[in-house]
Amino acid sequence: MNSGACKATMLVFGITLIFSNSSFAQSENRDERKRPPKFEELIKKMDADKDGKISKTEAKGPLKKAFGKIDGNEDGFITEEEFNKAPKPKRGRKK
Repeated sequence: MNSGACKATMLVFGITLIFSNSSFAQSENRDERKRPPKFEELIKKMDADKDGKISKTEAKGPLKKAFGKIDGNEDGFITEEEFNKAPKPKRGRKK
């Protein structure tokens, strides 16, 4: 094999390797996004005062929008029990 063909083969192999790794990583992220978050994950991300509950000021995104529906006893906090009893969000149709 001449030098040019060897370089071309290595280039194609490298590009193939890069694309296969990036598509694998994207599929892992897609699976992660499909499942709803667990309360422990939300606590790690949102519980600024580390009291084991999420207040309305700590809540973000869809949790903040649905806060009133999830906070069953209307005390201004979402506990793990309230989170687990909350109505599940309806998912949109895939396009």
